Amino acid sequence: MGSIALRNLWERKLRTALTALAIVLGVMMVSGTYVLTDTIDASFEDIFTESNEGVDAVVTATEFIDSDDGVVPAFDAAVLGDVKRTDGVAQAAGGIADPQVAIIGADGEPVGGNGAPTFAFSAGGPDRFDPLTYVEGNPPESDDELVIDKATADSQGFELGDPVTVAGKTGTQEYTLGGIATLGEVDSFGGATLALLTLAEAQRLTGKEGQFDQISVAADAGTTPEILAANLQATLPNTVRAETGAENVETQQDDVGEFINILKTALLIFAGVALFVATFLIFNTFSITVAQRTREFAMLRTLGASRRQILGSVVLEALAIGLAASAIGILLGIAFAPAIQALFKAVEIDLPATGTVVAPRTIIVGFVIGTGITVLAALIPALRATRVPPVTGLREGAVMTTPRQARVRSAAGVVLTGLGVAGMLLGLFGVLDPGELWIGVGAAAMFFGVTLLSPYLVTPMAALVGKPLERLRGVPGRLARENATRNPGRTAATAAALMIGLALVSFVAVFAAGLRGSIDEAIDKTLVGDLIVSHEDGFSDIPAVTADAAGRIDGIEVASPYRYAQNKVEGVSGNGYLSLVDPRTATSVLTLDWREGSDAVLAGLGPDDAVIDEGWAADNGFAVGDQFTAETASGRKITYTVRGTFKDATDFIGDYAASDANASAYGEPDTVTNVFIGLEEGADSAAVRGDIDEALASFPTVQTQNQEELKDSIAEELNTLLGVVYALLFLSVIVSLFGIVNTLALSIHERTRELGLLRAVGTSRSQVRRIVRYEAVITALIGGVLGGVLGVVFAIVVSRPLADEGFIISIPVGTLVVLLVLTVVAGILAAIGPARRASRLDVLEALAYE
Repeated sequence: MGSIALRNLWERKLRTALTALAIVLGVMMVSGTYVLTDTIDASFEDIFTESNEGVDAVVTATEFIDSDDGVVPAFDAAVLGDVKRTDGVAQAAGGIADPQVAIIGADGEPVGGNGAPTFAFSAGGPDRFDPLTYVEGNPPESDDELVIDKATADSQGFELGDPVTVAGKTGTQEYTLGGIATLGEVDSFGGATLALLTLAEAQRLTGKEGQFDQISVAADAGTTPEILAANLQATLPNTVRAETGAENVETQQDDVGEFINILKTALLIFAGVALFVATFLIFNTFSITVAQRTREFAMLRTLGASRRQILGSVVLEALAIGLAASAIGILLGIAFAPAIQALFKAVEIDLPATGTVVAPRTIIVGFVIGTGITVLAALIPALRATRVPPVTGLREGAVMTTPRQARVRSAAGVVLTGLGVAGMLLGLFGVLDPGELWIGVGAAAMFFGVTLLSPYLVTPMAALVGKPLERLRGVPGRLARENATRNPGRTAATAAALMIGLALVSFVAVFAAGLRGSIDEAIDKTLVGDLIVSHEDGFSDIPAVTADAAGRIDGIEVASPYRYAQNKVEGVSGNGYLSLVDPRTATSVLTLDWREGSDAVLAGLGPDDAVIDEGWAADNGFAVGDQFTAETASGRKITYTVRGTFKDATDFIGDYAASDANASAYGEPDTVTNVFIGLEEGADSAAVRGDIDEALASFPTVQTQNQEELKDSIAEELNTLLGVVYALLFLSVIVSLFGIVNTLALSIHERTRELGLLRAVGTSRSQVRRIVRYEAVITALIGGVLGGVLGVVFAIVVSRPLADEGFIISIPVGTLVVLLVLTVVAGILAAIGPARRASRLDVLEALAYE
């Protein structure tokens, strides 16, 4: 039976290739994800290890709050004296490593992109602590000299002696380029840029005079790094911590590892979608081919072949396809990893990738997933084939599915759909943990359930989408519609593969539209100021002095600084978020939906007062008059008294709002998130805005926007993210299109005599092509309509728990219509090959075909 299985594969090369291609694409995505993330992980490890070469111990500030931006607060430079007096210390040097500056490029814009900061490092200290290799020039010797990384110098065309401007918290400063450096063999730092300054200048530019970000320590000859770190920890205050150089590398690697794990999970979800779609394709292909070979299997049974041998033959075919496809998919995945990286780089998310890492796990997982899915998808059709009695199977037109099996299928469809909806809801409302997993499981079950029920929808849906074709195109349109409904199960399975991809695309489109609407409403309801000053990337902090500079401009009534910070409240799990506002000016630019209190309460906030979100209050049992204690980024604890409550459906303010009198305690003394501008009555907005831009010209990373521009910039960022999501989902749509091609090719093979008869009675080749093409369009539209409906349903279900948070559901009708139009185009493209093959059949050979 093994030779029969292999011969069948060889004789049906097109079917084999199309089936294998679905697995190839899915495995390619999985292996490419592992290769990319393993390579990024190894590249960061090389960077961190190289940076700590020659360092036995590192002293950094204690992180009382695990901040989202990963910025560790600075600490008092006097700690260096304590370090030098510690037993086992041979050398020690304090330094600056601040990621909140920007090199200004040749075009006058900041260098770098999203998620790629510019680090201001300080030079000086023992040579053993300097990990840089100066390919041109030398370390900075005076406060007006600068060293940058080679990748930035190359991309911007900077050469030694050129003036280079760097923007920091205290403004901008022009330096003379005195050196170009690499980190060992590493030219690029994953999109990040490097600005090396003297210690005094780095402290001044970053607003950290009298402070260090870290102290590098070398042990004497008789002290190990572990003993050195222990001695330091015992000597130093609790505001700092000491760890060995190797431990510091691990700490940095863990911080990056969180991001890599998120990236890996996201990419594997998209790969899972592609494999999920591929499963439908393989199942459908084997269902059709097994049905077409019913007489062949029956003949083998009459000649003595057992059911086990027939089953083994089909499974062997699937195993051979799975192994070959997995091997090709793994190889293509290695080449696909740079393509994924290029996709992120296109949206200005640059990631380091030195070399290519192919771990054994990548190969093992690729083979297990690819082969396993192929065999499992083929198993049900194979089992079904063995249950057909030989006498029944020898009759022409034998049907493999009995009425009882159809009833079982329907019941299973209802049960799976119901369980899927229940799983999604229980995951969304936190009844089942982890919620994300159960939402995914519920969605998968719902897809399977709808697929099992979809044969009952094929006839009415084919009439819905096929009637217009019949009216416009006459007989070819009618024949195409009838062909689509001839085998509802086959059409449903083919459409289901496309349905999955389009359901997810539609879900993302609907959810994104709702998110944009929710953000717009939050801005309209909460911000009453006229202009907003913020960082050009939309999320980084800006210097606090910008508020003072703006406040002195004629025509501005108020320039109110606003800080969004993190904290940990005693008795409340996890970290929380809060807003620090200037009580004197906040009510002129912000409006809160008060439940208890008023704007007068906000204006009268003292250093120990807070107004809190009513949802957070209810969750944690707080009421007006109660007190709670918050631990800040600096380790300081502040006890607040609740003075009022408000409803913040969009979470714009966070858990609570407090006075910025405690900005230093939150690690934000010199920076703000935004400055909200309120204009004087009758002021010329354009003129005032021009004055603001002129006054803040020394801060090139700062931008001024009105509310509409702020909304547009947020929408642009969302669209960029959507572009990445759509590009990754496109792979699953490609797989589903191959499913249409495969089904049409097998269907044409099955209808060879019928097509020959049509040609014999006068049907032209162009009419045959149109019949096949229209059938593909109808099948694609069935998948598109089902996918669109499911996508909207998913978005509504997922958004309901978010309704209390201010999420507004919005159906982008135009986008959904465009998706249906693209579905029609996709169906036409998928039908090109099968249609040409059908039109070229020899009439006499087709009539004689059995």
